[in-house]
Amino acid sequence: MSKVIIVYWSGTGNTEKVAELIAKGATDKGASVTCKVVGDASVAELADYDVVAFGSPSMGVETIEEAEMEPFFTEAAPKLGGKKVAIFGSYGWGDGEWLRTWADRVREAGAQLIGEGLAVHETPDDASSAECIAYGERLASV
Repeated sequence: MSKVIIVYWSGTGNTEKVAELIAKGATDKGASVTCKVVGDASVAELADYDVVAFGSPSMGVETIEEAEMEPFFTEAAPKLGGKKVAIFGSYGWGDGEWLRTWADRVREAGAQLIGEGLAVHETPDDASSAECIAYGERLASV
């Protein structure tokens, strides 16, 4: 059974909903899942998990959230070598550049990126909710 931790930041609740749906998918496939807002997580605890999923909405000029998630990810990056890592988030504008840039950073850290990440436009609808659950199922099986 995979141990998965989902660490996210959410301003409007959209990314939180995505995190919860991913957690449901992983749990339904038998993974042991811990889901935390970034302010309640520590970089040290990431070592205890098989899969680490980071979530952030697109902010400003297509960047991850800068006050909490960016410093957390920057601290975690040197410890991600060889780790299975997923990234996800929500956006309201742009074309997903923030997720592509983040994916590059995950790869540069030496982590094994699961897919190319998951971007959801605004609040998850029925179709994107199903994608989130399927992404969680994938995290449970890697």
